[in-house]
Amino acid sequence: MVSSEHTPIIDGFAVVADIGGTNARFGRINLETFELDRIQVFPCADYLNLTDAMIAYREQQDVPLEHVAIAIACPAESDSIQMTNHHWQFSVQGTKRALGLKSFIVLNDFAAAAMSLVTLDKKEQKKIGGGHKHDDAPKAVLGAGTGLGVGHLITLPNGDVMPLPGEGGHADWAPLNEKEWAVYEFLSHRFEGRVSAERVLSGPGLENLYQAIAAYHDRPVPPLRAKTIGARALSGCDAIAVEAVEQFFASLGSFAGNLALTLNTRGGVYIGGGVVPKLLPMMANSEFRARFEQKGRFCNLAESIPCYVITAEHAGMRGVAQYLKQRLQHRAQRKQTA
Repeated sequence: MVSSEHTPIIDGFAVVADIGGTNARFGRINLETFELDRIQVFPCADYLNLTDAMIAYREQQDVPLEHVAIAIACPAESDSIQMTNHHWQFSVQGTKRALGLKSFIVLNDFAAAAMSLVTLDKKEQKKIGGGHKHDDAPKAVLGAGTGLGVGHLITLPNGDVMPLPGEGGHADWAPLNEKEWAVYEFLSHRFEGRVSAERVLSGPGLENLYQAIAAYHDRPVPPLRAKTIGARALSGCDAIAVEAVEQFFASLGSFAGNLALTLNTRGGVYIGGGVVPKLLPMMANSEFRARFEQKGRFCNLAESIPCYVITAEHAGMRGVAQYLKQRLQHRAQRKQTA
């Protein structure tokens, strides 16, 4: 989490962005209501660097760049940012100076997703299974998309919230039954002996599952994109696709339950990303919740922790805005007491 800030916001607006390996989404946000407008999507491949994309947004939307916060799909713990799945790299301080920004914050995308949890209303989260959340307790967030993102959120004694970014999606995937061992063997040959959770719980992971389960049944299938596999599963026209999605949700439940135990997330486990919301009709009748609760001597703890699917649009942009707002409020308070 890298930031550079000098003055509190005067008009209550900031520019926020969600930067992925394919697209950069920009918008203007009201830091009181968290309402977004002037949203525009730029293909990252069309711009040499982040600065050029930000200038294009400023010019096309006629929005001043003063207070800016971005969520980005890579580690963001130092001044030097290097995207994982794209060639963009930049200095936080250098970008701030080049654009004359008053504030500039760069946050890992799942740290931003974690921060977004305090901005969600009930209509923007669908509960899966039982459990009861404790608002001030730790929360976990995970999301399957191009990869598997993981983060946590804790509440500090002063009422502020703090994200805990991490790379939990690259933890080992653990098979739990005979079919999963067959899937593991298939994928371990493909990925040189190690199978991470991301190899199963992501868009490409769903594609891997489709191939592995077809091989398990000795029914070779052509490679398909995750979008096609999901559509076939939802329509019920492809038994292998249905089984792949069912396996996806079973493994997602186990992984989410592990996150719940790791930080005792009585505040809930929240699922975002691009994959799960599209497959939501199959989730309720899947093994997700049963596998989430299947934690042996700690099944009672797992049963007490609720799970939610985030259905809000642009949650990451709202999350990074929440982080910016909190930082600027602290800055203003320090000036008042100085």
